[in-house]
Amino acid sequence: MFLYKGEILFRQGESGPLFELKSGLLKVVRVHEDGTASLLNLIVPGEVIPHHSLISEKDYHGTAMALLPAEVEVIPEKEWYRELSENPEKYREVALLLQTKLRMMQQRIDQLTAVATKERVVLLQNWFRQYFPDMSVKDVLTQEEIGQFVGLRRETVNRVLRHL
Repeated sequence: MFLYKGEILFRQGESGPLFELKSGLLKVVRVHEDGTASLLNLIVPGEVIPHHSLISEKDYHGTAMALLPAEVEVIPEKEWYRELSENPEKYREVALLLQTKLRMMQQRIDQLTAVATKERVVLLQNWFRQYFPDMSVKDVLTQEEIGQFVGLRRETVNRVLRHL
């Protein structure tokens, strides 16, 4: 399946298959009761999502949308869970997927806990370039989304980006 920039892969509250991102970039956004949206996650090639459904089914926690053109493999949920039950080695694969995501989240925590505001944005840019070396994070995420991802206000992100 191919998604163009801005296309939605799945919506918060729905249920359905799992997906493996082959290329491109997705964002996962959660809309709260008051209507505000928060950027929860960035999904990079190689990830199988939703992460919270790798062992057992659960409704989608957020809405996944393509930030860049993306190729996605649809993994039917019945097939995924049947393979898990029939092949214990599949749990090792799931553990490795979750380990990779945990390490990515540890990097994100490092970004959030960096003392200097400029350093938070620089760390995010460095992380982003690991996956997309020819792009800048500011060309893909809005200043609001960058701020949500590194714990800064949009105005602060604007000021930092002007001085980079």
